Amino acid sequence: MELIDQISINALSKRDLLLIIKALEYTNENTKLNEFIDLRNSIIKELCFLTNTTEDVFVNYLESNN
Repeated sequence: MELIDQISINALSKRDLLLIIKALEYTNENTKLNEFIDLRNSIIKELCFLTNTTEDVFVNYLESNN
């Protein structure tokens, strides 16, 4: 398990990332557990930082052609 110190998103498709984000939103809405939306927001924040974009631009990019 020591090999999983950092997770890479290189192997995830655009569709996979969108599904993860939408699943976290859906789960938060239906369970009211903030941990899910906090994780979603953390993932989005990091991806926006890495791509130098805003959340709206990044999510719109993921949603395009899906």
